[in-house]
Amino acid sequence: MGILGMNQVLALAVFKVLFSMNTVHGIGANWGTQSSHLLPPPIVVKLLRDNGIQKLKLFDAEASVLRALSGSGIEVMVGIPNEMLASLANSVDAAERWVEKNVSTYVSSNSVDIRYVAVGNEPFLQSSNGSFIGTTFPALKNIQAALIKAGLGSRVRVTIPLNADVYQSSTENPSTGDFRPEIRDLMVQIASFLSLNGGIFTVNIYPFISLYKDPNFPVDYAFFDGYSSPINDNGRIYTNVFDANYDTLVWALQKNGFGNLTTVVGEIGWPTDGDRNANIAFAQRFNQGFISHMNVGTPMKPGPLDVYLFSLIDEDAKSIQPGNFERHWGIFKYDGTPKYNLSLGSNNNGLIPASNVEYLSRRWCVLSSSANPQDPQLGPSVTYACENADCTSLGYGTSCSNLDAQGNASYAFNSYYQRNNQLDSACRFPNLSVVTTSDPSVGTCKFNIMIRSTNPASSGFSLEPSIGFVQVLLFLLALFEVV
Repeated sequence: MGILGMNQVLALAVFKVLFSMNTVHGIGANWGTQSSHLLPPPIVVKLLRDNGIQKLKLFDAEASVLRALSGSGIEVMVGIPNEMLASLANSVDAAERWVEKNVSTYVSSNSVDIRYVAVGNEPFLQSSNGSFIGTTFPALKNIQAALIKAGLGSRVRVTIPLNADVYQSSTENPSTGDFRPEIRDLMVQIASFLSLNGGIFTVNIYPFISLYKDPNFPVDYAFFDGYSSPINDNGRIYTNVFDANYDTLVWALQKNGFGNLTTVVGEIGWPTDGDRNANIAFAQRFNQGFISHMNVGTPMKPGPLDVYLFSLIDEDAKSIQPGNFERHWGIFKYDGTPKYNLSLGSNNNGLIPASNVEYLSRRWCVLSSSANPQDPQLGPSVTYACENADCTSLGYGTSCSNLDAQGNASYAFNSYYQRNNQLDSACRFPNLSVVTTSDPSVGTCKFNIMIRSTNPASSGFSLEPSIGFVQVLLFLLALFEVV
């Protein structure tokens, strides 16, 4: 497996020369758009350029986003959602139409520098229960064929962003790494196809998730500033989990004959809220440490790595599985304000905020001082507000864990009020709520004012609550003695 003939070697060499001539190495960013109020794309593109971020990874091919990137000089990876894989796998024509609409049009007429097409997003995640096992590789092959037919085969590369759970090690040593047994044959086929067609292997690595899932995980091993019990793998020393994880992939590829396949870190970062380990201090420590470390590389792959930070901006409408922290990965807040001091290398003075952002009026919806704490409608009202807005900053270990019962209710009401563009009707919880012009923010808990957006969510926007979210609601209801 993976041994190439002479003609294939020569073809691969040509691919590498063509693709490396104008490729930007270094730091990139993921821009997710699952937000109730998106920053206008032109503002985000300026934000990227102001901060020296030259590579952008998208999860779909939104027209307004791609138009805003025209002439920006930013290298773009456009994404294909998992839900589209079946149709693309079953029809070459569908793949050709997708490439024409979402790649060719922008490359030829709008000067968008599209370099990659990401076919799916973590489609082999174990929690997906094999839903995309049969469609991902066929879709990848059809998209590659469509790119070639469109004359873009030597310009735009294909990839599949994969979660790190596609490989594993039998011990803590990376050298025992290989692909998961049940998908090993498929992974070898995909690696072979990527290698032969000049594609790249993209992997998403999350040390935060290791800490989140395992309360006994050594905290210092998640970071880059020293660990007292490093792993010695036949003389290779591992002082952080990222290096060990990444090199497990390197070994898996090498064992299957693809040690020279270009690898990219598609997602890596640290959230700032929604969990006791998701906070500003840890996020700054991790991301700054990683940015410095990425130029060093790993024991098996020394030298600069190509990476995309996850993520650029918080997404308040993103799914909260597996946890409330999912809406807080951004290095920027929802309005493009930096969360903490972070040097990306190109700007040692820290992050530059978004400019020309417009906000709604300085008004907040809060619990009225005359409200009865025993009002039987209080608990259901808080529940309704949270179900239709975002209360992931409430609960144990979060930025708003310092609030009392009244503060929790006020936060919920204001979140709903802002989500609904400060409509008068959104602050009419009977005998409970009132609009104020005094900022109710307390300490680390910020009561946001929503930005003006070209595509705000409509009233009645609802989100699927997670277990953690339900726990928050029970906590609130218990405080109000309504359960």
